[in-house]
Amino acid sequence: MIQLLFLVIFSEMAVIVPLSFKTPLRKLVIMALDRVKRGRGPVVVKTVAATISVVMMSSVYSMMKIQERWIDDGAVNPTDQVLMAKHLLEATLMGASLFLALMIDRLHHYIRELRIRRKSMEAVKKQGRGFEDGKPGGSDEAKALEEEVNTLRGKFKQIESDLETKTKEVNAAEANAAALRKQSEGFLLEYDRLLEENQNLRNQLQSLDQRLSHSGSKKNI
Repeated sequence: MIQLLFLVIFSEMAVIVPLSFKTPLRKLVIMALDRVKRGRGPVVVKTVAATISVVMMSSVYSMMKIQERWIDDGAVNPTDQVLMAKHLLEATLMGASLFLALMIDRLHHYIRELRIRRKSMEAVKKQGRGFEDGKPGGSDEAKALEEEVNTLRGKFKQIESDLETKTKEVNAAEANAAALRKQSEGFLLEYDRLLEENQNLRNQLQSLDQRLSHSGSKKNI
């Protein structure tokens, strides 16, 4: 389960990195995401996300039960410690995978919005230049064309403002993605530490079992 979650997180990071930089891979990733969002793709993605959320809530509930046992018993069981660490790591990885999936969805949305805004802005520029270069025959027609040009300029300024806002949002999303990559590295270190603690606890449990069996054999003698 933990290995699968790490594989999912690394796969999501591998998708976020091309989206963060303007490379030929970005087009391929965007095309793949466009296909995923067609047909039954969104339903499947939502179903998987809901399943992961339910499993994550189950891990959190298990951790709460273990803490209640510790409070009631007044002592810490090594087995419960191992289970607590396992549930904590699983819940953390599942939450990170869901957050990275959300980041991928938002980055894809903002990049498509930016492309649409740029195309609209280029079309407005060409249309405005065509009106400015034209030579109207009458004064009424000239006034009408001038008003239309002014309207187009206002739209152009609005599109530029929207483009700047979307660019800031994309930059913020890229910064969050970088922070998540650093957090994932921390998860790896935490996982190694938990594995080492798990091994130490198992060794302690084996030592206790050997002592108990040795003391039982002495009593039988």
